[in-house]
Amino acid sequence: MSVPLYQAKAELFRTLGHPVRIRVLELLQDGPKPVRDLLAVIEVEPSNLSQQLAVLRRAGMVTSYRDGPLVMYSLSTPDVADLLAAGRRILGAVLTDRDALLDELRSSPTRPGR
Repeated sequence: MSVPLYQAKAELFRTLGHPVRIRVLELLQDGPKPVRDLLAVIEVEPSNLSQQLAVLRRAGMVTSYRDGPLVMYSLSTPDVADLLAAGRRILGAVLTDRDALLDELRSSPTRPGR
């Protein structure tokens, strides 16, 4: 039995619902990186990073391979980077709208009913 598309999308977005996973994906946009390089930038325990990388691998967002003694990770498709860029644009628009509303609230005189 196949999963409905909306459910698959929800699972994809749940995968993105962890700061360490987002940071890993951001770092991998520049190309493949070994785990040690990810650990040097992301301040988490190695076991935590390993757990988050496993979630990303199972979701198909990253791939891993061995390069000699190193385990390398890369984005599975450039579409992952596109999704992160779309998220950044959406966040920017949402925050801009909130700033505009906040500015409007601060600049308008206090009157009953407003």
